[in-house]
Amino acid sequence: MKHWKKVISLMSASALIFLAGCTSEASDTSSTPTDSGESVEVVDLSGITIGVGSKDFDEQRLLGEMMVLAFEAAGATVDNKVNLGGTSVARAALESGDIDVYMEYNGTGWAVHLGLEDQAPSFDSDVLTQGVRERDLAENSIVWIGQSPFNNTYGFTSSPALTEANGGAFTLQTMMEYVRDNPDSVVCMESEFPVRPDGLILTETATGIKLPESQQRILETGIIYTETSANNCDFGEVFTTDGRIPALNLTLVEDPGVNILYNVSATMRADTYNKAPAVFDSIIEQMLAPLDNITMAALNGRVSADGEEPAAVATDYLTEIGLL
Repeated sequence: MKHWKKVISLMSASALIFLAGCTSEASDTSSTPTDSGESVEVVDLSGITIGVGSKDFDEQRLLGEMMVLAFEAAGATVDNKVNLGGTSVARAALESGDIDVYMEYNGTGWAVHLGLEDQAPSFDSDVLTQGVRERDLAENSIVWIGQSPFNNTYGFTSSPALTEANGGAFTLQTMMEYVRDNPDSVVCMESEFPVRPDGLILTETATGIKLPESQQRILETGIIYTETSANNCDFGEVFTTDGRIPALNLTLVEDPGVNILYNVSATMRADTYNKAPAVFDSIIEQMLAPLDNITMAALNGRVSADGEEPAAVATDYLTEIGLL
């Protein structure tokens, strides 16, 4: 009897050791004691190759470089494809496997990628992101990771001269009335905004006023800000967290809630995500959590207004929050 008790004890101990070993190998995160005796999470992407892309405007380039640096710091081999092009280009690259991840906005996911423009999206950021997350995973095997506090929705700014002449900020309604009553006035926009289901049509529908093509001027995203600041555009379509708005003395047109939400998440191919889900969740959530509108606008301003390189600004930010 004593003999069998010893055998059972040895078998139990061996099983525990075996299970511990299996758990260690299967997990992509672990706890390591520090000199103070506290445990810290260790993230490891060694052996994983990941293609990181972005759209072609400054906020996207900055967010893309953040992922490049953070994934490299975790041990991944990163193919840097930041600054691919517009929304359709970045999404096509993700779906084809040319890249594995890029940052996308919940409003864009709802209206553009999922084609739900005929259904009113939620104006609760958590509800909207969760709805997009569930649908995109089920339909396209795309995982939405994390969610930023900042909401970089579309908006318009008025030029300094027009703002002064108006005695202050326009509303979307008074902006469209001004354009209707002044046929020589010009609204500058990027190429995709007039045709996006979450673009110009929302303002036209809300105000009941259509913007004639003769009063539309299509420019590259960055040029819209400088041309509006120089009073060559009466109004310019912008991203509301862009640091060039205050830097160039532009005034946001007041939006009562016409433009839908644009909180950002990392969108990643499921086959890549499943290689280390806990690590990807941890990195992206830590990266996005501090990014409220004020913080994101300040970081954007260092790139757009001050001319710093996105990778340099990303390095400073990730160092500050402890990811580098």
